[in-house]
Amino acid sequence: MILGFNSGPVHLCLSISFYTQTLRSATEAAAAEEEFKWLLQEEVHAVLKQLQDILKEASQRFTLPASGSGGAVKQENFVLSTSGTDQVKGVLTLQGDALCQADINLKMPRNNQLLHFAFREDKQWKLQQIQDARNHVNQAIYLLMNRDVNYQFKTGSEVLKLMDAVMLQLSRARNRLTTPATLTLPEIASSGLTKMFTPALPPDILVNFYINLNKLCLTVYQLHVLQPSTTKNFKPAGGSILHNPGAMFEFGNQRYEVSHVHKVECVVPWLNDALVFFTVSLQLCQQLKDKISVFSSYWNYRPY
Repeated sequence: MILGFNSGPVHLCLSISFYTQTLRSATEAAAAEEEFKWLLQEEVHAVLKQLQDILKEASQRFTLPASGSGGAVKQENFVLSTSGTDQVKGVLTLQGDALCQADINLKMPRNNQLLHFAFREDKQWKLQQIQDARNHVNQAIYLLMNRDVNYQFKTGSEVLKLMDAVMLQLSRARNRLTTPATLTLPEIASSGLTKMFTPALPPDILVNFYINLNKLCLTVYQLHVLQPSTTKNFKPAGGSILHNPGAMFEFGNQRYEVSHVHKVECVVPWLNDALVFFTVSLQLCQQLKDKISVFSSYWNYRPY
């Protein structure tokens, strides 16, 4: 009974405190709603415009125009180098996503014989990694341009879905440049690249070109034939970016072993620019997603 008698003033104080907290929460919620509304209507479009500008710049890096060429893609020469021996030397000519000339000198380690081979005049080699990366960038630009300044985003989840789709394309573009394909030696041997050269490559030479980050790489494999009478345990090598000496494979009813491997490379500056643009764009996307996430409690039942 005493407890009931004394509970009146306490209950009143608690009610006032609860009302004050509720009022403060309602005020904060209203302010948060206004900020979220501004974010959806203004800042999202500002970020999308910034992303478009960056990615258009990245896309242009893949097709640099030659001065006074009327839109033709610029040809660039790159000297191959290595920190090791000088067994392989050469100059590569890159035009956008196409390797239009390769002039290569190879010193054979067994007898120091110097071999020279180059692309035929009517041939060029498409670098699929560059082509794919550019296509992914252009797809990201397309997604962004579908939401022009007049488009009204109604929910935060709508923005998140767009950012996820853009980030997926950008991640794929970056991965195409940072992760060369893993190929088996028979795949390299049967590649059309072997028919690109004049004079024709000797049967005991394989070559492979690929992109690794901002570098254009050439790998030359020297082979020797495994005789049927060999006592070596034949174990075909699997797929790899770079095969090591001792790797074995079978091609054209003949077994081979890799005796020497030479890797040379050249830095392509605009590939580095493109990778930087990808990284900056992915960061912008993530920052916008983080801002949207702050207001997650309003997504499901607010009109904006």
